[in-house]
Amino acid sequence: MNQEKLIQSFLGYFGGSSEKIRIFTSPGRVNLIGEHTDYNGGFVFPAALTLATTIIARPRKDNKIRLIANDLEVMVEADLEDLSQYKSLRWGNYQLGVADELKKAGFNIIGCDLMYDDKVPLGSGLSSSAAIEIATAIALVSLGDEAYGKTKEIDMVQMALISQKAEHNYVGVMCGIMDQFASAMGKKDHAIFLDCKDLSFELVPVKLDGYSLVIGNTNKKRSLGEGKYNERRAQCEEGLSILKKEFPEAEFLRDISVSDYEGHKSMLTDDIIRKRVEHVVYENQRVIDSVTALKKGNLEVFGELMNESHNSLRDLYEVTGIELDTLVDEARKIQGVLGARMTGAGFGGCTVNLVANKSIDEFIEKVGKAYKEKIGYEASFYISDIGDGGREVEVIV
Repeated sequence: MNQEKLIQSFLGYFGGSSEKIRIFTSPGRVNLIGEHTDYNGGFVFPAALTLATTIIARPRKDNKIRLIANDLEVMVEADLEDLSQYKSLRWGNYQLGVADELKKAGFNIIGCDLMYDDKVPLGSGLSSSAAIEIATAIALVSLGDEAYGKTKEIDMVQMALISQKAEHNYVGVMCGIMDQFASAMGKKDHAIFLDCKDLSFELVPVKLDGYSLVIGNTNKKRSLGEGKYNERRAQCEEGLSILKKEFPEAEFLRDISVSDYEGHKSMLTDDIIRKRVEHVVYENQRVIDSVTALKKGNLEVFGELMNESHNSLRDLYEVTGIELDTLVDEARKIQGVLGARMTGAGFGGCTVNLVANKSIDEFIEKVGKAYKEKIGYEASFYISDIGDGGREVEVIV
C-alpha cells in the first residue's frame, strides 16, 4: 500500500488538506472448504487474504457522505438524514447500506469523504463486497466515535453482523455470515473454523509446508442478486421443513447428521431438494474432517476433501458451470496439485488450489492455456498469503 499516493489521490478528488485523514482496510477471503453451508447454520473454514479494500477517510462538517473509488471516477453523494433513497445505486449501495444499519443500531455516524482502493477483484467470489462492508463499518464507527469523544474498542463480530444485515435489507442478497465474519476476524496464517449457528469459532494454524494456495479467477462476472443464490437457499429451507417431521428439534440443516440423512433421505421425494440437502449434510462433515486433517498436518487428506467438495457442488448443488469446472479439471491434471475446488457462491468467480511450490509456474501456464483455449478468454491467478482481518492502519507521514 502506497499511502502517500493514495492520500494524494484522495486530495485530488476532495480537496483540502491531509489533516484528520485516517486509513482503514479489510480483506477479501477465500473459503478453504464448506460452501453453501453458512446460511444453513453449518460449518465453514475461511481465511482472510492479503488482497484487500483500503479506505482513505476524512470527516466532514455536514451530514453528507461522499464516496468514490479510485478506479471508477464516479462520485456518490448521500444525505445521512435519508439513506433509504440510495438502494438502487449500481455502486455505493453496499457502503450506504452499512451506514443505514449502523444508524439503526444506534451508532453516531457523521458526514465524511471516503475514497476506496479495491484490490479484491469484483465479482470474483473472493468477497469484495464483505471487504467493502467491513472496511466501511470500521471507518464510519471510528470517525463517529472520535467526533463524539468515544474510545471504546470496536466489536468486530458486531460489525460483521451489521454488514450482513446491510446485504439483506439494503442490497437484497440473503447471504450467510461467513464472508463478513472472515473479513472482520481473520488472522495471519490461520483459517477460521466457524460455526455459523452460534458464531463460535476457532483459529486453526494453516501450515502448508512446501505448498501454496493458488486462486484461479474465471473472470466470469456474476451477481448473487440476479443468480441462483436465493433459490438454493429456499430449496434448503424446503428440505429442512420436510426432515423436521422426523427431527423436530432441527433448527438448520446442519442439525441433520450424515447418519440421520442416510436413514431418512427417502422422505425427500423431490430429486432436486434431495440433492441440495445431501450436499449440505456431507459438506458440513467435510469441514470437520478438514480441520482434523490440517491440525495433523495431513495435506493429502485435506486435498482429497477439497476435491470431494467441488464434485458435490458440481453434481448435487449445481453451482459450478463450465468455467469453474474447466479450471478445476485442468488443475487436477498437474502433478503437485493435492486439491482443487470452486470457492464462493459459484456461477463464476474463483477456484482455490493446493499446489506444490515447485509446480506453481507449470500450474499457471498449463491451466491458463487450457482455460483460454476452451472458454475463449483468459483466467487470472493469484498467490495470496493468509492475512489479518479488518483494522485501522497507522498513517505514516
